[in-house]
Amino acid sequence: MHNIKARCLFCNNELSGRVDKKFCDVQCRSAYHNSVANKEEEQIKSINKILRKNRSILKFASPQGKTTINKSFLVDREFNFNYLTSTYESKAGNTYKFCYDYGYMLLDAGKVLIVNWQPYMDK
Repeated sequence: MHNIKARCLFCNNELSGRVDKKFCDVQCRSAYHNSVANKEEEQIKSINKILRKNRSILKFASPQGKTTINKSFLVDREFNFNYLTSTYESKAGNTYKFCYDYGYMLLDAGKVLIVNWQPYMDK
């Protein structure tokens, strides 16, 4: 039977002591958890950057708040249709996809309806 020694999850040094030990010391444990948190934060920042770019493109395309444009306008500006903050289904059954307060609905013939929704105005 082989006796394999456990290694620190942060620095990879061989561990001694308890069988279920994962880190050499408090510094390695803290550094490891900080690095995990930083990776998660970077992912959130990356997604938010895409969402903000999408919103900016929608706002540029529809400064008045409601406009119909060709879908190619968004595609040419690298709008990412895979990222949104919410969806809204109207009473008529139309589904709008939102990037914060700007939304869009795909129409026939390669058209897109862009709307600006400000919920505080509904009150």
